[in-house]
Amino acid sequence: MGIGFKELLIILAIALLIFGAKRLRTIGTDLGSAVKGFRKAMSEGEDEENKRLEEKDADFDTESSSKTGNKSSSV
Repeated sequence: MGIGFKELLIILAIALLIFGAKRLRTIGTDLGSAVKGFRKAMSEGEDEENKRLEEKDADFDTESSSKTGNKSSSV
């Protein structure tokens, strides 16, 4: 089912009454900054992982070609 528009408005109204407009704005800003930082860290982690895998593949290709080259030269 999910949360409809009316339920969302009720939740926001209750949050506004509990925290107040200024504190709610601060909470939203802090939450947005946290999500942005998390996404940036995840993106950097994926970039590092991809780079590490590419280096590993390049090392494997180099080792494979050097082993193949040694076998063919000894035959």
